[in-house]
Amino acid sequence: MWRLNKVRHKAGGHANTLEELRLRRREKERALRQARRDRQLVSKRLLLNEDEEQDQMEITPGEQDVVSLFHTLQHSGTDKEAYLRTLSKALRNPSAQLTFIKLENSMHLLVGLLTSSDARCRLQAVRCLHELSHSPHTSMASACLPATPYLLTYLSGQSTKFTELCLYTLGNICPDSEVVKERLLAQGIIPALASCIQNQRHNLAVVEAAGFTLFQLLQTKDAVQKVIPMVLASSLPSQLLSVLTPDPEFGLAPAIECAWCLHSLTSSTVDHRELLAQGALTQCSSLLVSLGGAVVDGNTDQGVELLVCPLLRCVGNLLSSCPVEALSSQLADVHLVAALCELVFAFLHTFPALARETAWVLNNLTAHSTELCSALLTFNLAPRLMELLPFSQGINTMVLRVLANVAHKKKEFCFRLAELGLLSALAATLKMANQDMVTLSLEVLFMMIVSSPQIAEQFVRQGNSGTFPVTRSNTRTFNIK
Repeated sequence: MWRLNKVRHKAGGHANTLEELRLRRREKERALRQARRDRQLVSKRLLLNEDEEQDQMEITPGEQDVVSLFHTLQHSGTDKEAYLRTLSKALRNPSAQLTFIKLENSMHLLVGLLTSSDARCRLQAVRCLHELSHSPHTSMASACLPATPYLLTYLSGQSTKFTELCLYTLGNICPDSEVVKERLLAQGIIPALASCIQNQRHNLAVVEAAGFTLFQLLQTKDAVQKVIPMVLASSLPSQLLSVLTPDPEFGLAPAIECAWCLHSLTSSTVDHRELLAQGALTQCSSLLVSLGGAVVDGNTDQGVELLVCPLLRCVGNLLSSCPVEALSSQLADVHLVAALCELVFAFLHTFPALARETAWVLNNLTAHSTELCSALLTFNLAPRLMELLPFSQGINTMVLRVLANVAHKKKEFCFRLAELGLLSALAATLKMANQDMVTLSLEVLFMMIVSSPQIAEQFVRQGNSGTFPVTRSNTRTFNIK
């Protein structure tokens, strides 16, 4: 259906080796995105194309070459591109990076070349800055600060490769230094990113890079107080939502980056009225319906879970601010519950934590909406959910809460659940060692029994037949008031 990444440039020589390098790079990027599922994470990206990937197979200049290259660039004539290309390779060495920024006027030289009239020199100068921004040394962010006004200005340029390098360089340096973050905000990085996404909508590689940079900015210290209000006041939320639909040719990456930005917005604020008004819940739930359908058809590619995760969290967080009476108009359609059930089963064995989060969203939905509870029964999803009650890792408790929500809504729903075998399923959960599961099962059973004398009689008949063996160790007295 969708590919996670796309080969952006035509391969030249050494095709097999270059492809291996690209695959390793994509795997690393995928691992970084995947780590976001478990915790908020800032990371750095190094943008390579075929030329740089081939350079990796050659001998990289050593630390001592940096000083020589610096002096050569200071005194050479017009042909500086080749020296800059060699310098960018040398700056992949962390010790060479420190050596370079300690040289007097080294950053002044790079900034001067970044603003020169020679487009090729500008490209190689920003490549050098990009290598420095990828450094593990946090001091590099402050060292790159003199270049930030120009990097922001060049976001409106016409060269895709150049714009990508500027974006990833900005994204790499903004989390490392509070001074850099404050300066970037003052220099207008928020409107610059919004304009970049709007103007480069056709260029998904640039959109992906802009999404990465924004996510990095949203993870900085005090982002809730200083960054998020500026983002919400800009056109960025609507721009992010417009990118959520993956492109069949390019792949999932731009949508993944923008979805994580939206997740940062929904998890860091209490009032989501602005996002709801812009259709965030509708857009995210619609895409989840599409992804659920793709799972059924078997058309999903590796990496789809990296998009599902932030979308789930966005929907779950947005529901807390959505009035119950407006829920039906905000959601894509009632098929969302069916899509979520399919996603639970799709991730059950490969990504159990994600399956639990999917069930969490299903719980939030059914807790708010009688219509969605009805849809769960109409689509005959309850028996499939009952199959998950033996599973651990929190999946069974969340699924049982979903069934409890259905039973709580209407007496007719209790009848339907009893017909579908919920009483027998509860017989098994009452024998579990998990105390939370037993307690929740008793609560659901109580709701079922008090809803109808017929269900109570059915429970008694099953108890007499030995379906519900009750002993002193698992009985509990309830005081009904």
